[in-house]
Amino acid sequence: MNSNMEENERGKSSELQDNINLLREIDFFAGLPMEVVKLFAYLCFRVTFKPGQYLLQQDEDDACAYYIISGEVELLRQENGLTESIRRYGADSFLGSLALFSPVPRLFSLRAVNDVKCLAMDRERFSKAVKQFPDIMPRLTKVIAERIIAWERHFILKQHDRLPTFDSTIGISLI
Repeated sequence: MNSNMEENERGKSSELQDNINLLREIDFFAGLPMEVVKLFAYLCFRVTFKPGQYLLQQDEDDACAYYIISGEVELLRQENGLTESIRRYGADSFLGSLALFSPVPRLFSLRAVNDVKCLAMDRERFSKAVKQFPDIMPRLTKVIAERIIAWERHFILKQHDRLPTFDSTIGISLI
């Protein structure tokens, strides 16, 4: 084996191990058997975005979830021709997991503020892994449910003094 091939092999092996380590830190994948995490780590891919590039766009189904390794992204919502900046996400944020389960038009856009490096998984690759390990679905569904409950709990606590005025805006956890 020549030195370029050895370096290439080491690079792939190192990136795979890095992917495994990253996935083990993400609540969505944490707690899954190591053999499943390794498969996801093998199937995911790295992608970079330059400032101003979109990771995902409102009303489109890109079928991808992203873990931000480095950089910062801005969550945007367009309504009546106006674009509003909602918030920013940085490293260690995992976004878009619902798109792994089903075609979902995005309610928001996500745009790179600076150079952004992500670990990404698309629905097709995710489905391949789930077909090999169907017993992981209850665990993944539980994580999604926990995220929904946590979001609604946070929303309620943040708005506790206005509870009677926003009764039609809560209840997502009743789905």
